[in-house]
Amino acid sequence: MNPDNPVVRLCAQGMEAEAAGRDADARDLFRRAWEAAADDYEACVAAHYLARHQPTPEETLHWNRECLSRADLVADERVEGFYASLHLNMARSHLDLGEPGAAREHFVRASERVHTVPPGPYGDGIRCAIAEGLRSTGATAPRAGGDLLAGLLAAFCARGDLKALGLILPAYLGDLGTDDDRVRLSTALRLVHAGRWLPDGEQATLGRVIGSLTGPVPAATAAPGRELRDQAGDISS
Repeated sequence: MNPDNPVVRLCAQGMEAEAAGRDADARDLFRRAWEAAADDYEACVAAHYLARHQPTPEETLHWNRECLSRADLVADERVEGFYASLHLNMARSHLDLGEPGAAREHFVRASERVHTVPPGPYGDGIRCAIAEGLRSTGATAPRAGGDLLAGLLAAFCARGDLKALGLILPAYLGDLGTDDDRVRLSTALRLVHAGRWLPDGEQATLGRVIGSLTGPVPAATAAPGRELRDQAGDISS
């Protein structure tokens, strides 16, 4: 977004007010941005932020719907990267209103547009929120070995194994239920398994989790070859 655009500038000031805990000032700035909007693009941006400062779920849904409608009217590359977030916000609004079916539809639509979000922490956060929404509304099937893996991650947390958590959590939390995501998760799990720094019980459990996702752990992972040994050495040093 162009920081010199007056609507964008007002929204940036509103975000600064949010960060400082001045919610009333933030809402006023976002309202001024909406009133200053001269086209559908600017109205889309202002409505997105204005939705964050509404007193009821119904009004929040109204502004999220307004934002999405304006993005559809713009319909060019300026809003392409917005859609995952816009559908995510719609889904959350429907959840707040006790409408899981409508929420599920928007979580699915968000997942279909997540590839347009630029990579980085913001994109990772959007992806994780969508994945959580898909799971909570039953839009994705339960993950194979899910209970075992959840217990294993809890064990990593309990003993502070940040290395294992750092390798697995991005794929685990961002799992949208696609074949590519299953491969991404199983690859992360296999890399930790190949490192062989886990206690014996956790190592065995991790092998069972991998087996539930993709079949038995192959010999190349159970007894790493040179390539996997090199990778394991890199992450266990």
